[in-house]
Amino acid sequence: MKMIKSLVLGSAAGLLAMGGAQAADLPVKAKAVEYVKVCSLYGAGFFYIPGTDTCIKLGGYLRADVAWNTNNDYGFLGNGSTGAQNRLSNYFTTRARFSMDWDTRTATEYGVVRTFATILTSWTTPDVTANPNPGATANGSTTFGTNPLQNGLGTTSPGIYQAFIQFAGFTIGRAYSIFDAPWQSYPAGGPDTLTGASNHVTGQNQLTYTASFGNGVTGSISLEDPVEKDTTNVTNLSNISAAGLFGGGYGTSQFGGTRAPDVLGQIRVDQAWGLAQIAVAAHDNHVAYYGPTEITGHPDDKWGFAVQGALSIKNIPTGPGDTINMTAVYTDGASAYNFQFLFPRQGALFGGSSIAYQALSLYGIADTTFTTGSGQESVKTWGFNGGFTHNWSPNWASSIYGSYGQLRYGGNAVATICAFARASLALTGNCSPNFNVWTIGGTTVWTPVKNLAFTVDVNYTMIDQQYSGTITSAGGLPAFAKPGAVYELKDQGRVSALFRAQRNF
Repeated sequence: MKMIKSLVLGSAAGLLAMGGAQAADLPVKAKAVEYVKVCSLYGAGFFYIPGTDTCIKLGGYLRADVAWNTNNDYGFLGNGSTGAQNRLSNYFTTRARFSMDWDTRTATEYGVVRTFATILTSWTTPDVTANPNPGATANGSTTFGTNPLQNGLGTTSPGIYQAFIQFAGFTIGRAYSIFDAPWQSYPAGGPDTLTGASNHVTGQNQLTYTASFGNGVTGSISLEDPVEKDTTNVTNLSNISAAGLFGGGYGTSQFGGTRAPDVLGQIRVDQAWGLAQIAVAAHDNHVAYYGPTEITGHPDDKWGFAVQGALSIKNIPTGPGDTINMTAVYTDGASAYNFQFLFPRQGALFGGSSIAYQALSLYGIADTTFTTGSGQESVKTWGFNGGFTHNWSPNWASSIYGSYGQLRYGGNAVATICAFARASLALTGNCSPNFNVWTIGGTTVWTPVKNLAFTVDVNYTMIDQQYSGTITSAGGLPAFAKPGAVYELKDQGRVSALFRAQRNF
């Protein structure tokens, strides 16, 4: 009996060993694959990053532009070789651009944490300017138009338009300014240089807090970096020169380092009928020194300000989706909130004349002016713009738009500039550096399929200057092939157009 028991136990042990060996030869079950899942918490297009509770949405656009009668993508004609209106001026300018958006959101016990970034790159036809090149000729004469492919002109490195974190009402990083209307300075399309509104379309470094009061009412306060977009010039008129004034410049801008961010506030009502917004900004003008060294002294800082109102009306009787957008702004010592950063800071626009070599319209922009030993004097501006968009069908839309802006120098600045102009350029007639600028235009957009649009935009822009009579320039503007001669001072205007193809994704 004992022998039989031992035999049974041995057999069982052997069977278990054989079974274990066979089990070891079976394939191991694969780990479950984590498939990408749709995230429906924040709208269409979001999905979960595998292995996390963070949702992400990718998007962007690809754009191709051809701009006619301008040396930039679609801006004003009045500066540089564009204003020269000669063989240095581009009859057309092209641009290709690719932009990519990343939007991530994570739900936390403190609310949603959001990060957003827009990164893009583009290539634009370069300007042509004079290049003093002593090696080019035996006598070192001025040459024009170096090869842009050799010197890198026209190419643009990858840029960051937006890059911010949003958490508990705070926006930290690079984002649109709270001073802007949602449509920036484009009420219904239009060029990059419309006045009457601020424009921070390429982003603004900031720290902002926004509170929601319900029923579409929000309030925001913000500290924003003023260096890139919200400072024009703090101009020392004591450094004015004949060549500078002939090109629209009234001296040298003598910025100091940063001392204070721009302080902004905004109240907005956003409801089904449309949107209304009021924004204010305070801007510190900080000069370095009167001269090249510390012992030359400096003027005290001078704070400027800007006030802007915006209104958008939707669901108007002309048709579904039609809108009217309007903006108005006033500035005192903060001109960039009206003549926004895409508007050239000075310019000379040339044309034909029956009494002189050519006609000329001048303008220059500043926040403040001063002369050596004096304090800063603020420059005042105001302007407005508006536009109406009508949808003919789901595939066709047209719009009309217009803008108007004024810039006024202080009394001391006018006296200083005009005394120099009469003495050094033999100016006859009325003398005033003040000017107005206005634009009127229209846009038609064809959208044959969703997210693919073809646009034609045409505008006329006029510089309405306050000078009259003639000036005599001995040295001319060699950088733009303008000789020393007598020039008639009168208003100048130009037509320009944009043709665009854009695919959003």
